[in-house]
Order: sequence, then C-alpha cells, then structure tokens
Amino acid sequence: MAENVVKLSEHLSVWRGHINVGIVRDGERALLFELGDGRVLAALKGLGIKLVDSVLLSHHHRDQVCGFALLDKGVRIGAPEAEVPHLAKVDAYWADRKSRWGLTDFHPFRHVLAEPIRVDKAYKDGESLAWGPAKITMLATPGHTDGSASYVVEVDGLRVAFVGDAIYDEGQVYDIHSMQKGGKFVGDYHGFLGTREALIAGLNRVKGAKPSMLIPSHGNLMRDPAKAIGLLAERMDRCYDKYVAISALRHYFPKMFEAYDGRPGHMPIRKGKEVPACLRHLDTTWMIVSKDKAAFVIDVCGPNTAKNIQKLVEKGDIRWVEAIWITHYHYDHMDGIPDLVKLYNCPVITDSHVAEVVSNPLAWRLTCISPIQVKVDHPTKDGESWQWREFKMTAYHFPGQTLYHSGLLVESGDLRMLFVGDSYTMSGIDDYCAHNRNWLGKGLGFDYCLELTRKLKPTHIFNEHVDPAFDFTDEEIAFMRANLAEREKLFGEIVPWDHANYGTDEQWCRCFPYEQKVGAGAVGGASVPREVSFRVIFTNHSVEALDASCRAVLPTAWGRGATEWSKATIKSKADGEVKLSLRVPPAAKPGRYIVPVDVRYGAWDLPQFTEAIVEVK
Repeated sequence: MAENVVKLSEHLSVWRGHINVGIVRDGERALLFELGDGRVLAALKGLGIKLVDSVLLSHHHRDQVCGFALLDKGVRIGAPEAEVPHLAKVDAYWADRKSRWGLTDFHPFRHVLAEPIRVDKAYKDGESLAWGPAKITMLATPGHTDGSASYVVEVDGLRVAFVGDAIYDEGQVYDIHSMQKGGKFVGDYHGFLGTREALIAGLNRVKGAKPSMLIPSHGNLMRDPAKAIGLLAERMDRCYDKYVAISALRHYFPKMFEAYDGRPGHMPIRKGKEVPACLRHLDTTWMIVSKDKAAFVIDVCGPNTAKNIQKLVEKGDIRWVEAIWITHYHYDHMDGIPDLVKLYNCPVITDSHVAEVVSNPLAWRLTCISPIQVKVDHPTKDGESWQWREFKMTAYHFPGQTLYHSGLLVESGDLRMLFVGDSYTMSGIDDYCAHNRNWLGKGLGFDYCLELTRKLKPTHIFNEHVDPAFDFTDEEIAFMRANLAEREKLFGEIVPWDHANYGTDEQWCRCFPYEQKVGAGAVGGASVPREVSFRVIFTNHSVEALDASCRAVLPTAWGRGATEWSKATIKSKADGEVKLSLRVPPAAKPGRYIVPVDVRYGAWDLPQFTEAIVEVK
C-alpha cells in the first residue's frame, strides 16, 4: 500500500499509509488524527514538522496507535471517553478469563493494545477544542467499537470529518465481524450485524455536521458524504434482510424479528415433528437408547447434565452409557464430558476437526471455547460408518454453526435421524455469530451442510437445544442455498476485501498455538533464553495465491523490537502458514505476555493484526 501525503489545504493534510492519519499543522508543530505504527512520523519530517503536540484517536484498536512508543514523552493523547479503559487499562482485559474462555461477548475484542498507553484527555460526545488554526468537535459514532468517535475539523474554510472505521468507502465498512453486538433481546453472541443501526445513526450525525469530506482510518477519502452513508445504509438493510430470511434465531427469539414477519423472500418456519421413542433429551444432550437400554450420548452440557444422566441409570430408564459423541467444541456441549467419562469409563468419539480443538483448547481462541481438555478416543473421518446395537451410525464433517463441527446420521429401520448440533432450527440456519467462522461460498460452510442434508434425506433433524424434531424439504434447502449465494455477493459488496469471507471471518489470519507456556531461568546452572515457535495460519479466501509476510513484535519487557520477516505463498482457497520463532529472555519475569504479529498479505499492510500469548512460568 503506497504511502503519500495528500494536502487538503494550507494547514490540513492526510498521510495515506497502512491507515489514513490526519495532520493539522501549526508552523513546525502538528496535531494528528490516529497514529498507526508510527511510520507517519518520518513523513512529518519531510513536511518540515518538528514536533507532534497531540494525537486524537477514534477508537482503541491496535493498528490505530501501536506506534505510541515512538512518540516523544510530551505528546498529549486524546480519545473518546468510552474508549479510554481499552487503551489505558488493557492489562485487565488480557488478565480476565472472560476475554479468553467461554467467549460470548465481543466488545472489546482481541484487537485491543498488547500493552497499555497513557491517555491525557478523554473527550465527551459533542465536546469541542481549538488547536492552532483549527476547531475540532468530537461526535460519538459507535459501531465498529462501542466507544468509537469521529472528529469534525474546521480549518482554512474547510470542514472535514475523520471517521475512524465507521465507514471505509461509499457503501463499505472495513469488516463485518466487529459489528457482532447484542441488543434488547440477545447478547453479543446472537447479535449478527448488531451495531448496524447505531453505526448508521452515528454517521448520520456526522452528515448533519455538513462536512465536505469523510476521511476514514482504513479506506478512501469520500467527497460526497451523503452518498457514501446512504449507500452503506441501503446495503446494510439488504444484507440484514437476507440474513433474517433464513435465520435460526426466528425460532429462538421470535419477538426480535417481529418487524420482518410476512416479508416476501423469507422462508416460512417449519413445524416440529414427534421425536422417535428411542431418544431422550435433556439440556443440550440427546441420547439414543437401544432396545436393551444402553445409551449413546450426544453432547454433555455440564456436571449437572452428567448427574441427571446418572439418575436415569439409577431409575432404570437406561442401563449404561456406552459412548459419547461431541457435535462441536462449545462449552455448553462438552463441559460435562469429563464427569460422564469418570462415571462410565465410556469412549469419546467425534469428527477429527472437532477433536483437534477439544483435545488442545489452549492452542485455540474461538467463541464459547472451554478450557476443559477432553481426550478423544476415536477421531472419525468424514463418512465413516459403524454399527452400534440396532443402529447404523455415520460421522460427517459438518461446518455449519462453526467451522469445527460434526454431524451424525443414525439409521434404524425407516428412521434416518441427523444430529446437527446447533446448526439448524425449524426456521433456518444458525449463522448468527460471525466469530464462529461461517464461510460463504459454494461448497463451503452452510452451503456444504445443506447439500449434504439434501443427499442424506433425513426423516428427522435434531438440534441440541430444541425439543421437537424437524425436517426440510428439497425446495427449502434450495431456497436457503440460493439465499447464501446472494449473500456472498451482497456481503462482498459491503467490504473492501476481494471476498466476503475476509469481512466476516475474523480468524482468516490467526496464530497457532494461540497460547503456550514456557519455563524461565537457568538450565544446568546457566542463564539461557527460551525459544518459542508458532505459526501464523492464513485462510486464503481469494481466487489467486497471495504472498504473506509476518514478524513478531516483542513485549517491551523483553527489550522491544521485532523478529525478522518470514514469508510464504498461500494457495488459493486453502490454508497456509508462516512460521515464526522468538526468544524469551532469561530474565523474563513470570506472567502472560501478548506478542502481536505484523502482517503483510497481498496488497494489505496490517500492523499488529493478530497475536499469540506466551506464559512464562
């Protein structure tokens, strides 16, 4: 991404690098809007600016201010009042178990700074200040983050707005996954595109200030604010309507979607079906009970579920638990497995993709992930079949509600029972959380699952949270697949990346293992550094191979600096990796250290775009 300075007036310029940095000049000093990784400072010298007086931030994400350490100590940092805790007190975020395990809340999420910075001035909504030749007014524009703000600048007869990541370009936002947010009826986990109304309302406030230009942190300078914002609002409405049309949440939270009742193009909600006599349901557990009362258990919510299953054994309703199947890694489907295994010494079986997560949770950072480690006795291959009592069972990779998900087809006589975890309800598909990695595209994600369901022709479909069984007709499956195909196009229009999945899939770039422990101190009487290695995994959603480069940014306590750049070419529509290694100094104190990773991917320059965690014991 080429770096250059665009001069808008005598006293106002924009540095266009990995982000846009606004520059208000007053002689040899400057006020900046955003900072980025600090590369803008070299450009200031070229403009004859000798002193940075102040930096105003729109929001707390790392790429906005990760160059803080390069600033002189006297530089004043200003930020929206609501963003200050996520800048000045990030140690609390990284130390909080809720930021790591059982993730259902995403504001703030992991793009907070690795280390705290000083904030000298917290600005309230509507507050104004004078600096040099400019008048600056802060307007709250939540959406990309809860406390995001824009700055309306009046200077040299111009009025422009620096809008952070509220908008990227005409009708576009930088990403969709950051908009995951709950509301009146649900929490963040069920709040797909949940900030869209607040985002558009905030941008309309900016429009009301009548700027001649919008300048985003990421993206292009927009010279027709009303057109840019209006197109974004239209696209948001279309995208959300397509989402609601086949959303599983219509079954769980019907009041949430009352405004959409009866809309054309929305799939009618199926009626439930009677559950076959061979099944039992409690919590998020379905049990298949054989004629001789043996039980095959699918998911175990928690310790109480295990106790309730034990009560069924004590009452004689079932004789024994013979095996456990895991549909997916979410804590409310597997936290009770260790207790049930201890009671009945039964094997645990699941798809190999799920097994990778549950057997090593420390290596992953995923929604609703549990720190409980489960030993999987038999990781199954896609399409693998076996006989259990009078039932034929076939395991499938089923990347629906999450990418790491399984399906289980159970056949007996005329019954073809498909257990889909949390992937479907009678009203459609469970893609209400972008952070679950719900990919769009033919043969991917839910499109893959729906086509598999059509081929399997189940008589009954079972969701772990839903009491009745249900099914879908071939016509309904075709309708849902057509909706997903259209959504791929619509979501692709609303983000600047070359495929919609970059905008919805936060983890297209991630570190593995996400977290690891390392010892410190002496070995054989000598003080030696410890080497830590991890991989940066890229999911290339593009139609062509792309080059990727990465380097690890060292914690300040380890002496600052960064590793050398490492490179790889990532094949199209595939995962690839860049390997990194670094050394933990012998004197490193025990504790958890956040290691950000700078990323270059194709034409994108992405400072501190992902991170790994190293715990020194």
